[in-house]
Amino acid sequence: MKEVSTKKLAETIIEGIRNRKGQRIVSIDLRKIKEAPAEMMIIAEGNSNTQVSSIADEVDDFVRTQTHVHPLSVSGQENAEWIAMDYGTIFVHIMQREPRAYYDIEHLWADGKMTEWED
Repeated sequence: MKEVSTKKLAETIIEGIRNRKGQRIVSIDLRKIKEAPAEMMIIAEGNSNTQVSSIADEVDDFVRTQTHVHPLSVSGQENAEWIAMDYGTIFVHIMQREPRAYYDIEHLWADGKMTEWED
């Protein structure tokens, strides 16, 4: 099976998030940070645990259909306030507004190149 580039994977993840009306989508390029756990991080927001769960399911299904790539792990589905998906080169965080504001991941990785995407 052919390898999918990080850029193509990121675009597919973002499209999956948009399919379920995920909001405030941000990607952070971490490649210039040597202690970064991945090449890229994508953060998005849903309005309820139902929407957060729906966005994560759509990302999983859409990425699998388009690229045949499966997440290495997914956690947080139980309460769906914050679902984290590990695609190896990309970490995806789908969060409700309150945990996103509280944990402020964007600030933690502010040294990376941040891109905000239209909803």
